[in-house]
Amino acid sequence: MTQSLFELEQNNAFIGRHIGPSEQEVADMLAVVGADSLDDLIKQTVPASILNDQPLGIGAPRTEQEALGYLKTLADQNKVFKSYIGMGYHDTHVPLVIQRNVLENPGWYTAYTPYQPEIAQGRLEALLNFQQMTQDLTGLPLASASLLDEATAAAEAMALARRVSKNKKANIFFIADDVHPQTIDVVSERAEHYGFDIKVAPAEAVVEHDVFGALFQYPSTTGQIRDLKDLIAQVQSGKGIACVAADILSLVLLKAPGELGADVVLGNAQRFGVPMGYGGPHAAFFATRDEHKRSLPGRIIGVSKDTRGRPALRMAMQTREQHIRREKANSNICTAQVLLANMSSFYAVYHGPEGLKRIADRVHRLTDILALGLQSKGVALRHDTWFDTITVETADKDAILARAVSKGVNLRSDIDGALGVSLSETTTRGDVAELFDIFLGDAHGLTVEDLDTQAAAGTGSIPAELVRDNAILEHEVFNSYHSETEMLRYIHKLEMKDLALNYGMISLGSCTMKLNATAEMVPVSWPEFARIHPFAPLDQTQGYQTMIGELESWLVKVTGYDAICIQPNSGAQGEYAGLLAIKKYHESRGEGHRNICLIPSSAHGTNPASAQMANMKVVVVACDKQGNIDMADLKAKAEEAGDNLSCIMATYPSTHGVYEENIREVCDIVHSFGGQVYMDGANMNAQVGITSPGFIGSDVSHLNLHKTFAIPHGGGGPGMGPIGVKAHLAPFVAGHAVVKTDKESRNNGAVSAAPFGSASILPISWMYIALLGDEGLKRSTQLAILNANYLMRSLAEDYPILYSGRNDRVAHECIVDIRPLKESSGISEMDVAKRLNDFGFHAPTMSFPVAGTLMIEPTESESKVEIDRFIFAMKQIRAEMRKVESGEWTLEDNPLVHAPHTQDDVMDAEWNRAYSRELAVFPSEDVRRSKFWPTVNRIDDVYGDRNLFCSCLPTEAYGE
Repeated sequence: MTQSLFELEQNNAFIGRHIGPSEQEVADMLAVVGADSLDDLIKQTVPASILNDQPLGIGAPRTEQEALGYLKTLADQNKVFKSYIGMGYHDTHVPLVIQRNVLENPGWYTAYTPYQPEIAQGRLEALLNFQQMTQDLTGLPLASASLLDEATAAAEAMALARRVSKNKKANIFFIADDVHPQTIDVVSERAEHYGFDIKVAPAEAVVEHDVFGALFQYPSTTGQIRDLKDLIAQVQSGKGIACVAADILSLVLLKAPGELGADVVLGNAQRFGVPMGYGGPHAAFFATRDEHKRSLPGRIIGVSKDTRGRPALRMAMQTREQHIRREKANSNICTAQVLLANMSSFYAVYHGPEGLKRIADRVHRLTDILALGLQSKGVALRHDTWFDTITVETADKDAILARAVSKGVNLRSDIDGALGVSLSETTTRGDVAELFDIFLGDAHGLTVEDLDTQAAAGTGSIPAELVRDNAILEHEVFNSYHSETEMLRYIHKLEMKDLALNYGMISLGSCTMKLNATAEMVPVSWPEFARIHPFAPLDQTQGYQTMIGELESWLVKVTGYDAICIQPNSGAQGEYAGLLAIKKYHESRGEGHRNICLIPSSAHGTNPASAQMANMKVVVVACDKQGNIDMADLKAKAEEAGDNLSCIMATYPSTHGVYEENIREVCDIVHSFGGQVYMDGANMNAQVGITSPGFIGSDVSHLNLHKTFAIPHGGGGPGMGPIGVKAHLAPFVAGHAVVKTDKESRNNGAVSAAPFGSASILPISWMYIALLGDEGLKRSTQLAILNANYLMRSLAEDYPILYSGRNDRVAHECIVDIRPLKESSGISEMDVAKRLNDFGFHAPTMSFPVAGTLMIEPTESESKVEIDRFIFAMKQIRAEMRKVESGEWTLEDNPLVHAPHTQDDVMDAEWNRAYSRELAVFPSEDVRRSKFWPTVNRIDDVYGDRNLFCSCLPTEAYGE
């Protein structure tokens, strides 16, 4: 048949590229699951009461070229000025070897959180390097593997201070008034809901208050370098915890805050080779004393050993985290900033201590030159110490700003009677000359070369007692890879140790490891998006504003809500932001006493942890034997809460992977008692195009853009968690102290450091929605459901399936119950997970939401061929379990309990196991053709926690 021009243009071609199964494969799978069509399957699976067959209204799909072309026109509307705004954000040179081979490499950005460490040793080593870098620069012995941003890290420091301070009577957290304003904003907002009192005053005033903790900035937001030793000692003398927010590049030259006595040091690692990106994503660093290790927020990478006794890395002390401790967790953090932490650690590895010192010295020298030149012309500076930032007193502020704008330059303008100038790695001598012109006019007569001679003789701008006098980054990893050849090989060596989506299917239930298409990723590196300061004037970011506005309007249509707040930079942050909106709404109606949050027992651990952060009382609602919310218990708990009911946090489809029939009734019950419905967006990818939380009856949801909307997981982050709200909650979402938009919520407190969160990755989700359109978004949801049901039906012959809904259907994921098989064979879910590594698969989600189970989610992006490969592996594993059950293999000697197998197993001089080497490492013909080799054997978790070691080991230790 002759095709029309419209058909030949293939505007919907991306749908077939994103969705894995072909039309024939779809037909074959439908036959297996017993459905006539995709629409028939959806009608069999989703309750009729919530099905919505109306089109989303986003429009037709676009081609990759069309979408990229349009987005480029938006990017071109952004004005990439030279930024001297500072405030914790600086332009930087991203080493191209890191940009191309890490930021733009799916081997790094499509990896998952290293919960299966045997196949994640590469990113774990890069994170360990990040921790070592943090320890060296902060002068403290224990560091985490990154937090979300500097401001929220400061809020976590406040929470840690409350937990560990011996001053239990104090309720004041002190913040020096020269801390970055966005940090003050976020910490103050967090403190309000914890019930803490905040005192913001000059740093010296801390001695006037009885505090459980205090936060200082080093150097200050206006550039001053102050010796904090005495103030820290004063805080500690009152049994308080002293926290310091520090600039990471300045710490190359300045005495470490840990040496000044600080208990906690935190900051932003952005200027170590990560673009500003209009606010993120960037990795925050966080370090503290060893005695506070059980209160440290976020993840810690530790050195343990495998079954051969060799060093092996893993996430240590996970019992501190929200998925274990729930509302008693240290924080609600679920996503770190792993990809960006790895970029910053590679930046330190590439430059090494000498290279970093050269960069820091150059930035400081240029700042000295700028300061000396201005002073020589009678210009007053607010401080007589600085590293890279000076504050210039002026009565001619508007005229100077006008000259700056005319030259494409942004200065910091929010300081009364003064302007701020922060120099960076990208600043040149020509830039300094231009700054003289801006401040002094064209006839100043200054030259950088003449001033350099004076500056080289010493200016005293860093006090002698605060000059760093100890070596940094002495570990060999920071002193070995300074040529591009060596750096490239080091990055590649680590990448080869990790299993990511570029190798095979990652079937994690609840985590949605779908395709992160190259066309979606390309705009992230465009300088028009990457080099924008988060506090740039709004008239310079019109392209960003248009793109964000379009994305928000699409998400409104997808969710059925009325408004979107884009600020939260992780799913957990979105939960927190949504609960705050609910809380403030109740308060606005004179019902601030409503503080009870109902949470089903099946909920993800972030739910109760977030509720605790919002100072709500968690009441657990039981689930029935089918995994559904127990309606009788819900009614009883709601009635008992009565006028104190604030909300319910429900996940839909349920955490058990089922479309609960009673979800509308759940909403009605909670609303009848005056409560609000928070619908966790973790499983939104099973709603898009067929229903929506707003249509179902929910009031607010967070959206995991890193799950449903294709932002990649990056080895454990970045994440993105915007919230959708009904109109009555819109006035109560997050605002921002520095950047004021025209939204009604503009004066509310912030939940993240940057006004639009991790804005530079929003183009990924914009591209995803634009490329799929109404047709592709709906079909993605349908295929996610088909793939899950096909996989479930195929595995049901060999494994018990724990939950299913109407017509024996599951949603987008299914739970395989290993517990009965463990009873008959002794083989655990851990053994199955590790054996899957031998087949080249990352394990499904293990022991969540039910201990002893595996939760499997194939996503719409996986083809039937890949799903069948996974099914084959699971069936082979079940056959191996039967050999243990029959006694052919003992429980102590079989390939499951020894998995995963490494090349060292193959090379053993003697092989005295009951199964062959070939079966160990080549359990299928597919694996024989393309083998992913785990680089360590099974890791001893208990040893790692009992012998906590979170610093880099000598290289030779890995070869022992």
